Amino acid sequence: MRNHDWSSALSEWQATLGSPAVVTEPHQLTAAATTTFSTSQVVPAILRPASREQVQECLRIANRHGIALYPVSSGKNWGYGSSVPARTGSVLLDLSRMNRIVDFSEELAYVTVEPGVTQEQLHAYLIENKSGLWMDATGSSPRASLIGNTMERGFGHTPYGDHFAHACGMEVVLPTGECIETGYRRFPKAQTGALHRWGVGPSLDGLFSQSSFGVVTRMSIWLMPKPAHFQAFFFRCDHEWQLGPVIAALNRLRLDGTLRSTVHVGNDYKVLSGLQQYPWDETGGQTPLTTAAIAEFRRKRQFGIWNGSGGLYGTRAQVREARRLLRAALAGKVTRLTFLDDRRLALLRRYARPLRLLSGWDLSQTLTMLEPVYGLLQGTPTDRPLASAYWRKRGPIPAAMDPDRDGCGLLWLAPILPADGRDVTRARAAVEEILLAAGFEPMISLTLINGRAIACVISISYDRALPGEDSRAMACYLQLADRMHGLGYYSYRLGIQSMAEMETPESYLAFLQTIKNALDPRGVLAPGRYEPARRARGAS
Repeated sequence: MRNHDWSSALSEWQATLGSPAVVTEPHQLTAAATTTFSTSQVVPAILRPASREQVQECLRIANRHGIALYPVSSGKNWGYGSSVPARTGSVLLDLSRMNRIVDFSEELAYVTVEPGVTQEQLHAYLIENKSGLWMDATGSSPRASLIGNTMERGFGHTPYGDHFAHACGMEVVLPTGECIETGYRRFPKAQTGALHRWGVGPSLDGLFSQSSFGVVTRMSIWLMPKPAHFQAFFFRCDHEWQLGPVIAALNRLRLDGTLRSTVHVGNDYKVLSGLQQYPWDETGGQTPLTTAAIAEFRRKRQFGIWNGSGGLYGTRAQVREARRLLRAALAGKVTRLTFLDDRRLALLRRYARPLRLLSGWDLSQTLTMLEPVYGLLQGTPTDRPLASAYWRKRGPIPAAMDPDRDGCGLLWLAPILPADGRDVTRARAAVEEILLAAGFEPMISLTLINGRAIACVISISYDRALPGEDSRAMACYLQLADRMHGLGYYSYRLGIQSMAEMETPESYLAFLQTIKNALDPRGVLAPGRYEPARRARGAS
């Protein structure tokens, strides 16, 4: 890029957005290029448009001068790259100022938002409007973008947990600056743009998820009517052999509709990391935490080798019947099954202190683990799960958590597995073997996202302040990814460090490149984002 091109583009962006919305201060650029693992990308500037029209003009300027833009909604994509562009030299297109709730219908249960609208903003809006609707929340930061997570095909906890399946009617700015709307929203005076996913003709929505084909500047998201009755359920397994039968039982209940929400199952390392930081004193500073040590923590803190949660939604009669079926399905397969509703939760809070004085059981620790999950199952955002990013950090967790700023090391690998106990056992064995040998704790969560597939999210958590930890963690990640691919398990989303490494047949790659060339002839929008490098691969 010539200096003249850069200087001219910068001047034009400043004229379009106003100088305060064009950021070139070194400390802010360094922060934008920092994530929870080692990167070498340089961010030369940050643009903060406030409207779709400004996004369009930013892209037109980028095309005139051949400068790449990389859009982010809120930059809270921790574990996958945060706000760091996939390739160096890309100007960050920060959409967080576009934070309007454009439309809302209580009767038809939807909301239309811009990319800067966060989980906590929508949750507050629903409360303020005394709505009888629930949103679905992820376990990420409350300040994470709704559209950002949806475009990564993220998931949450309620029956609306598959976010991309509950969104439609996108407004998309193409790489050239043109704008299109998808589904019925493209028709004049259309009344169903926010209500029907497909519209008529080819469905385009999927082209813009996990791609560099356009910038989504508006989207409708469906909301869930608050059920007449809700109960959460929690279970634990104290023996490894229980996991396969439990997965099979839960899978059947998902398939027949008894369980309507996602069901989350986490191993002991995952649970402990959500309860506390690494036990440096108890281990004498030795890492990783051994299987003998984690067994002692299970005994003290009263959790299992595997621990699960989910929700029951409907009328009281429907919840009662679902509870009966769940009890029968898990009988003999779990060590403990507990149901929790508002009334019982209030009782537990009330008697936590007297119970500790009488029996020595610290119920408050159990509530610390259960309450955030209980809220998530009702669409209430929380930053409590984010504390696990500080697992290996020494010193207290700050009140305002920012894993990028605080040097937390975090890499997530997220393969999709068949909802079959044999596949889960194979994947678990590979994770434990590779991570423990590399010196990291094998933190695993399993989410039954439907009746057929499980999202397995594996956390590699470490302290970036320690010399050599970044390279050790990345080597472990790459080894684990290779093992998962060898078993036939591929990720549902990728971090910026692995987007170019997608194992993609040449025919599929050629098709993607044809679309990219047509929509983005100058290659200015998000180069490297879910763009596998062209290499010799077997054709499918």
